[in-house]
Amino acid sequence: MQNNSSFLEDLFNTIQKKAKSKDKKSYTKSLLKEGKHKIAQKVGEESLELIIDYLNGSKQRTIEEASDLIYHFFVLLHSKKIKLNEIKKELKKRQNVR
Repeated sequence: MQNNSSFLEDLFNTIQKKAKSKDKKSYTKSLLKEGKHKIAQKVGEESLELIIDYLNGSKQRTIEEASDLIYHFFVLLHSKKIKLNEIKKELKKRQNVR
């Protein structure tokens, strides 16, 4: 079983591959083509859905919405040319900050 870190890295890499693919049915590709406003809208929608399910929904729905948010968040990072390692580096800087 792979650890969570490598799973998230694999997901991020998959998004990068789909962004470069010629697959016209790719949701990732179409989302990126729609541009930053659509991507930001989707991150906002998924964030709100996660909050609603966290407060009022089941554990399973919260897991599903968290998964949707992580995916769309990764698409947002990719569209801004931000690498996952840059996020890791920033989080490590904050580890011992109160």
